[in-house]
Amino acid sequence: MNTHDTERAAHTGDLRTQFSRPLVAIAGTSLAAGIVFGGTIYLNRSPQLATPVEGTSAWLPHLVLLVLAAVVCTVILRRRGAESAILLLPAPLGTTAARRLAHTLRAIPRHPSALLRTVLAVPALVVLVYCPFRIGVQILAGLDPNFTVNAWGGPTYLGAMACHYLDAALLIAAAAYLLNKLLLPTTHTRDH
Repeated sequence: MNTHDTERAAHTGDLRTQFSRPLVAIAGTSLAAGIVFGGTIYLNRSPQLATPVEGTSAWLPHLVLLVLAAVVCTVILRRRGAESAILLLPAPLGTTAARRLAHTLRAIPRHPSALLRTVLAVPALVVLVYCPFRIGVQILAGLDPNFTVNAWGGPTYLGAMACHYLDAALLIAAAAYLLNKLLLPTTHTRDH
């Protein structure tokens, strides 16, 4: 792909050119590991049904989180427009994120703040790796009624998935926002 094609793809939102292969591989591996781990939980499930514990479903806090998330999404849509807001979704797996992370790591020997930025970014990076794992676990482990009976959103599979996936989406968004503030911007090249 030549420079003109790359620029045109970036302007038209061609997601294939916006994804970082290493970041997608890390997220995919994490998701796959979660599915395997969830499968082992399901295969080793107890035949005896667990007793539901009152107050563990956490539907009310998740309803509040959903409303807050809807408000934030509405604000983002109004400020950025639909097309620009949609392009935010793949941002944690994007080439810009990968370049900014690499630039920050390379800057450690030259800039004292880069090391601090990197250390502060570690929890957010852990969240971005853990969330696909947790999403994967839920897929198969959630088929075990004992896994969801006292889960947030339980006792049903769909309820638990909805609450856990909402949590994952919010954690990923918060981690991506934090990384956006912490990581150094990419250096400008002659092409730009």
